[in-house]
Amino acid sequence: MKSRILVVDDEDSIREFLEIMLKKENYEVTTAEDGLKAKEILAKKSFDMVISDMQMPNMTGIELLKHVKESYPDIVFMIITAFGTTESAVDAMKMGAYDYVTKPFKIDEVRLNIANALRSKNLETEVRILKKELVKEYSFQNMIGNSQPMHSIFDLIKRVSQAPTNVLITGESGTGKEVVAKAIHYNGPLKDKPFVTINCGAIPENLMESEMFGHKKGSFTGAITDKVGLFEVADNGTLFLDEVGELPLSIQVKLLRAIQERIIRRVGATDDMKVDVRIIAATNRNLEDMVAKGTFRQDLFYRLNVINIRTPALRERQDDIPLLANHFLAKYNEKLNKAIASISTEAMNILKGYSYPGNVRELENMIERTVALESGSTILPESLPPMVNTPSGRKMASSNEIEIGDSGLDLDKVMGQIEKELLIKAIHTAGGVKKKAAKLLNISFRSMRYRVEKYNLGVVGDDELDED
Repeated sequence: MKSRILVVDDEDSIREFLEIMLKKENYEVTTAEDGLKAKEILAKKSFDMVISDMQMPNMTGIELLKHVKESYPDIVFMIITAFGTTESAVDAMKMGAYDYVTKPFKIDEVRLNIANALRSKNLETEVRILKKELVKEYSFQNMIGNSQPMHSIFDLIKRVSQAPTNVLITGESGTGKEVVAKAIHYNGPLKDKPFVTINCGAIPENLMESEMFGHKKGSFTGAITDKVGLFEVADNGTLFLDEVGELPLSIQVKLLRAIQERIIRRVGATDDMKVDVRIIAATNRNLEDMVAKGTFRQDLFYRLNVINIRTPALRERQDDIPLLANHFLAKYNEKLNKAIASISTEAMNILKGYSYPGNVRELENMIERTVALESGSTILPESLPPMVNTPSGRKMASSNEIEIGDSGLDLDKVMGQIEKELLIKAIHTAGGVKKKAAKLLNISFRSMRYRVEKYNLGVVGDDELDED
C-alpha cells in the first residue's frame, strides 16, 4: 500500500510543488490550505504522515501538531517553515514532531527525511504488531491444558506475573518451561519491555561473561569493538536464564552480584552500570542436589528460587494429550498446507498410552511428522511413528491404576512385567548398550545380563563385555 501524506500550507505554490514531488515518489497525497481544513480531512481519512507549514491563518502548525499528537499519535509529523528559530524547532520536537525543515529547503534532503520518517513509522508499527502477537500467543487462552496440574500452573502464572519477583521454573526437558516464562512476562506489567533469553548450556564458558555483561574493545583477543551484554539489552525487562544449572561456578558468582546489587561491569571495563532486570531461570536439573555437591552456589540458588514453578511431565497430565494433539494437528495443517480432518479414536488411544520421554515437545514433533507424511484425511494407528507401539514406549501403569478384583492378582507376574518394561526402556535409552543401561538402573552388569536372559530380551548389546 502507498503511504498517505497530508500536505498543509497556505501557499498554493508550496502545496503544488510538494504534491508533484511526493506523487513522483509513489506516495498518495492530499493537500489542505490551513490547519482547520486539515483537521476536517484527518477526521475523515487516515494518514501516515502530515507535512505542515508553521505560520498559517486560522490555525498554526504548532497547534495542528498538538491536535495530531493528541488525536492521531501514530501519524508522523514534519514541519516546514520560512520562520525557523532554534527555540521553535526545540518546541516542535518536544511536542512530537519528527523533523523540522526551514525554507528554502533542498529537495533531496526533504525527500530523504520523508522516506526515513515513514520507514521509522513502519518499523514502530511492525514492532507494536509483533508485541501484540506475542502477548496473544502467550496469553492463558493459548496455553493448552485442562488438567489439574495445568490449572495450578495458570493460577501461579497469573499471580507471579504481576510482581517483579525472581522465578525458578523446574521440570523435565520438553515440558514447556520457556512457554511458562514468556507467559509470566507477557501477562504482566513488563509485557512491553524486552524479553531476552540466554541459553546457559549453549554458550562456551570463555564467552559466557561477555555474552551476559558485554565487553570493552581490546579487553581480550578478538574484542575488536565494544559489545553490549544481554543484561543491558534486557534492562527494565525480563532476562530468561534457560538451563541455568549448566552455568560454571566462575560465572555463578558474577551472576549473583548482578542480581543482588543490580549492577554489572563489562569485561575490560573499570566502571559499573546499573540495570533493572527481572530474572526468570529454568532448569531440568535438581539444583538442590547440585548445591549439596558443591556444583551450584547455595546463595545463587536462594536468589533464583524465590518462587518455584514446576512444569509437569506429559505423562502426569494424560487428559491434556487429546487437546494438545488436536492443537498441533491444526497448527501443522496450516503450516504444511494439509487438510487432515481428525485423529482416529484408535490412534488417539495409542497417543494417550505413550510414555513421552520428550514430553510436549516430543508430541509436537510426532504430530508434525505424521501430518507431513499422511496422505489421507484421518490419522490412523499405522500413520503414527513405530516407537509409540513398542513396549518400551507404552506408559507403565502406576499402582493406583492396577485393579485388584475379587479373584486377586498375580503380584510376581505384575512386578515382573514392570521390571521387564523398565529394562526395555533403559536399554532403549542407552541405545542398546546394556552396560550403559545397567548404570541407568543402578544395577551391576552381571545382574543386567541375568535379567535380559530371564525375560528373553533379544536386543543388540554388549553381551561379550565383562563387568569391567
